[in-house]
Amino acid sequence: MVKLYRLSNLDCAVCANKMEKAVKKIKGVKNASVSYINQTMIVDADNINEIYDEIVSACRKVEPDLIIR
Repeated sequence: MVKLYRLSNLDCAVCANKMEKAVKKIKGVKNASVSYINQTMIVDADNINEIYDEIVSACRKVEPDLIIR
């Protein structure tokens, strides 16, 4: 299942790259892409609803004020 998330408060491309790498390490994630320019994140995972909290946690470790919709 591929899911597109809209991001708010993503401050820089370096942070986007760090978040992408962190999300890709989560068990069950096949692929992830974070775009600073578009303020989006695309995640391909088997059970995305089950790992959503892990995705949010991984991203907020990099960017604490991040909002994921």
